[in-house]
Parts: sequence; C-alpha cells; structure tokens
Amino acid sequence: MKSLFIDCNAQLTGVWQRAVRADDPPIDVNCMPFEQTELPRLLAGYEICIDDHSYLPSELIKQCEKLKHIVFLGTGAASYMNLAELALRGIHVHTIKGYGDMAVAEHSIALMFAACRQIARMDRQVRSGIWSPLEGLQLHGKTLGVIGLGGIGSAVLRIGRSLGMEVLAWNRTPGLDEPLVALDTLLVRADVITLHLALNDATRGFLGPEHVTRMKPGVILINTARGALIDEGALVDGLRSGHIRHAGLDVFTDEPLKPGHPLASMENVTLTAHAGFRTAEASMTLLRRAIDIVRGVVGTPMP
Repeated sequence: MKSLFIDCNAQLTGVWQRAVRADDPPIDVNCMPFEQTELPRLLAGYEICIDDHSYLPSELIKQCEKLKHIVFLGTGAASYMNLAELALRGIHVHTIKGYGDMAVAEHSIALMFAACRQIARMDRQVRSGIWSPLEGLQLHGKTLGVIGLGGIGSAVLRIGRSLGMEVLAWNRTPGLDEPLVALDTLLVRADVITLHLALNDATRGFLGPEHVTRMKPGVILINTARGALIDEGALVDGLRSGHIRHAGLDVFTDEPLKPGHPLASMENVTLTAHAGFRTAEASMTLLRRAIDIVRGVVGTPMP
C-alpha cells in the first residue's frame, strides 16, 4: 500500500526526519504548498494519506479512487473533512489522541496570562512608540471554570489550582474523580472560562448567545479546543459590549482567520494560529504515532 504525508510543512520536516526509522514502511512526503483542487492529483495511486490539518472536501476525495485510510494528525478531523461521507465511501479516518495534552494545556495558560495582563496589546503599543501601562487582572484568588475534563482540561485544572485559583469543572460525562458543577453554575461564577471539548454534532455551537449572556460580566474566555464550539456571533457581540473582557483564541470556526474578520481588529482579543499543540516534543510523539498507524494498516510488525 502506498502512503503519502500530504502536507509536511517546514516546521515538521526536521521532526519527521527524526521520527522515521529504517524499518518503517515507505511513506512519500509532500513539502510543497498546493491548492485544494490539486488533491486528486496529489493522492492519485495512494491508499493512505497522512494529513496535518489540510481540508479534504468530500467532492475532491471521491476522485481519489484508491484512498482507503486518512491518518489525521490530531483529534479534530471533523473540522477538516466530512467523516460520515468518507465512511460511506469506505475511507477510514484515524485520529491521534493524547500526544500533546500538556503542550495545549500550557498554551491555554499562556493565553490566560496574556489575556489577563493585555500582553499582546502592550507589545503592539510599545513597538509603535506608545508607552501606556495597562491595568491587568490578577489570577491568584480568582475562579477558573474548566469545560471538558479530558487530558488537556485536567492538566489545565491542576495548573489553575497551583496558581491559587478556585477551580470549577464541568464535563459531558459524570463519573470522574473530580467534583463537577452544573454548567450554569460555572458560567455564572467563573472569572476565567477555558474550553476543552471535542467537536462533534453534540458540541457544535455548544456555547450559544444564551450561555454568553449568563457568563459573569468581565469574564476572560479561552479557547484552544475548536472554534465551532462557540457561536461566533455571540462571541463577537460579547467582546464588543465588554461583557467578555478579553478572549484568548487559538482556534476559529474557519481557518486560517481572514484579515477582515471582526476578531482580527479587536483590541480585547489575543490570537494565535492554532499552535497550542505545536511543540517539538508533542510533534515528535504525534508523527511517531502516525507512522505506527501506517505500520498497522500495511501490516508491518512493530519492532
């Protein structure tokens, strides 16, 4: 079976070279940018595709007659392809969990600090010759609301407690060791809310206008999970009104974020480019697991 890593970018090239072992099955690597319409040409003759966050529209993938497996580098494949339609075509999508929980948790905390202390805004001002110290929000003694207690949310919860924050947690499924509160209680009480849910049909638009309205006035909102978890219009309205004091966002409903998007021009938003999982350590784990999935598919025994 032929395999192609379709979108190995410059950051991942060196990591890929270190991750590959001599006894791994052959995997071709494309490092060149491509237009979405080129997918059928690139994937012609390949049964396996490794995908690092490139969109794979069903109408193009159906032209890839040999494709049977997609190994998505992460957990949020549903944001980049239609899983149900691919399944109907007999294409199995493999996702990879847990490879960068601490990396994303640390990024969430970094955005939390940046939002509370207006770091990005002051950085822009100082670089442009404006010296205007801005008042920030101290995290110690504040209440942190963690929505979603998978590996990432649980790590954020532990770090929040170590900062001297009271932590409230909500999870879609009960039975965890951590005590949970009702979602409404979390929204009303939390000074900082951070999202760590998987995106699926049940969670798309999870935080709608009614939830934003119930949030504590002046709340800090952090999202390193998926942009579509939040109703984007409600988010923008909350930021414009000041009901949401500041948002730290690593993910967006449509990526990359367009320059003319309302979020791109707001001073009370700190933006990063879906980079929460991008550390050398997490990338090495991620790529090694992707290669091992390919090994399993083609029937190469593990060493």
